[in-house]
Amino acid sequence: MLISDLGERGLLKLIQPYCLPNTIGDDGAIVHPPIGCELVVTTDVLVDGVHFSDRTTTAFDVGWRSVAANLSDLAAMGATPLGITVGLSLPPTLPVVWLDWLYQGMQACLERYGTGIIGGDLTRSSVATVAITALGAVRKDRIIKRSTAQIGDAIVVTGDHGDSHAGLQLLLDPELGQDRNFIDRADLQKHREILISAHQRPQPRLDILPILEQLHANASQVFSVAGMDSSDGLADAIVQICQASKVGAVLDRSTMPISPSLSQMFPDTALDSALYGGEDFELVLCMPESIALELVEKIGRGAAIIGQIGRSPDIILIDDLTEDAPIYLNRQSGFQHF
Repeated sequence: MLISDLGERGLLKLIQPYCLPNTIGDDGAIVHPPIGCELVVTTDVLVDGVHFSDRTTTAFDVGWRSVAANLSDLAAMGATPLGITVGLSLPPTLPVVWLDWLYQGMQACLERYGTGIIGGDLTRSSVATVAITALGAVRKDRIIKRSTAQIGDAIVVTGDHGDSHAGLQLLLDPELGQDRNFIDRADLQKHREILISAHQRPQPRLDILPILEQLHANASQVFSVAGMDSSDGLADAIVQICQASKVGAVLDRSTMPISPSLSQMFPDTALDSALYGGEDFELVLCMPESIALELVEKIGRGAAIIGQIGRSPDIILIDDLTEDAPIYLNRQSGFQHF
């Protein structure tokens, strides 16, 4: 059955069970941020042929990834989700089962993070487009911004980078990595699954917020956290934070957050994937070193301090183990929409 067979009312009937109770039916949803909190609003758009395709992403994964991208933006602001709205532009020839799986993927991700769909819109289009707006709440003194990094702050990443980019390459060319004769066949398959899963089912780091709250509560003095998520690449995130804060950074190559799967499958390009691959949806945070050490310990595997905020406007990657010249990071090598 195609969407054109079901009609608008049929589509609404199909979608309604995926929405939170008592939120659909009026012209808008009413949202109440907790007392003392600011409302955070973020929007992300995914377009067929640009952000997803049948070659690399099932409808379920499109739903998951579209939600994850928005929840990651909330996490990057320090905000807890209150709900999302979903705007869909769909070709009439799209199978209804694709739409059903899309919402199942959305729901699976939303349930994991304790939130749901509170509204949206449907329209006809020649290309499938998923536009999601996420609403979140954050205390005024816990807002994470890109512009508040301080000289001397440690730079923390919450997990590995480059896996999503590598997973996309494997989906586009399944023969990649098959010549890794030094890797056991079972290990090869495990590495492939880890990398592909990183691309298809990214995990927004909302789990970091309770840890940060605990560190704030236990700290002997007030501290601020600057940061953003790394959806457009680790290098892009660091450069944007430094530009917004009018500072620079020195990064240590030996601490780059590269997973064993990435280094095993793509040893020659692992660093570039980690810096510029994008869509890892980890957080890049700047804070006093003592707090950063506690945060990394509490997060565990994948989290690392990768450098320090400096006074010079340059953002450089150094390698103390070799005599290689420093690498100057920029945004141009990462993903650009235009």
